[in-house]
Amino acid sequence: MLLHNRQVAILGAGPVGLTMARLLQQQGVPVTVYERDATPQARVWGGTLDLHEDTGQVALHQAGLLARYFELAKPMGRTLVDAQGQVLLTTPPNTTNPELNRNALRTLLLESLAAGTVQWDHHVTSLEPAQDSWQLHFANRPPATAEVVIGANGGLSRARAYVTAAEVAYTGTFMIQGEIREPAHNCPDFYRLCQDNILMFAADGLTLVANPDNAGALSYGVSFQRPASWLLDNRLDFSNPSAISAFLAALFARQAPVYQHLFQAPTTFVGLPARQLSLDLPWHAQRPLPLTLIGDAAHLMPPFAGVGVNLGLQDALLLATNLTSGSFPNLEAAIQDYERQMLDYARAAQRVTRQNELAMHDVNFSFQQRFQP
Repeated sequence: MLLHNRQVAILGAGPVGLTMARLLQQQGVPVTVYERDATPQARVWGGTLDLHEDTGQVALHQAGLLARYFELAKPMGRTLVDAQGQVLLTTPPNTTNPELNRNALRTLLLESLAAGTVQWDHHVTSLEPAQDSWQLHFANRPPATAEVVIGANGGLSRARAYVTAAEVAYTGTFMIQGEIREPAHNCPDFYRLCQDNILMFAADGLTLVANPDNAGALSYGVSFQRPASWLLDNRLDFSNPSAISAFLAALFARQAPVYQHLFQAPTTFVGLPARQLSLDLPWHAQRPLPLTLIGDAAHLMPPFAGVGVNLGLQDALLLATNLTSGSFPNLEAAIQDYERQMLDYARAAQRVTRQNELAMHDVNFSFQQRFQP
């Protein structure tokens, strides 16, 4: 096997990095995951995930974890509403790819790994080739070495410079994510409007998607388009929740009072400019030592097609298979074959994501048209 007696380092303990570690450990590969979060209990921010039958679920099946995913995940339908807060359409719970909290997915994956696989509180600051191994440098930690490095540490991965000169760029859409604890008490009108489904609203170039049961919290995302100059001039202070609530209330001033009730609830906010990694530039064929990227590190894109994590899990399965199947003469050939296939399907996903992003923020967009039988 190509990885016989080779130490593999995976950068990042998100679902993609942990799935990669699980798939390699199943084949007896020595692997260490380095994660910047201080502990396994660190809060993973964001909405729930649904794993798709042809990508994410295939990877979890190969990892022996698919049954556990279905045990933990919750089938949810959709409630589509208009500007007046009236329900336009509801869909039945989706049992094919149910929703799972991100922390629950992390825990599921961690429990499948050998003890000590993940080194917590290891923030990678740089990596450099040194003879036959990569030397990994961390903030306030001693360095480590590995013969093979797999970057699974997101859109700002420091490993990317060895792979491509491409950079991450703002796409023109800004997203504000909010989370409300005890939503039945803190925003009862909006909570009831959801009908225990994922609520979806679009009007006037605004979108709102809310999940009333994300591990006991109501999590939601609002998105809208703004020029790059707005990122510098908007003066939004996400350390001041009241200011963000007021901004959202003004943004939805023309909509029904039920939306104002949502924004008046005590909320924790995060602001996220939508960003995408260009895949137009060719990736470097020559690298000092074996190194590649998976997940957002390889093909960061906004969430408007809902495929980011699923593609990352597809990456992990494809790369793990290439590295352990015995079908390639050397690591370089196995990695190049993975990257060729991955870049093809990632480019296609980015095109669909961009089409959705533009369509969803058109003033005439309607979720109802997408879901109507």
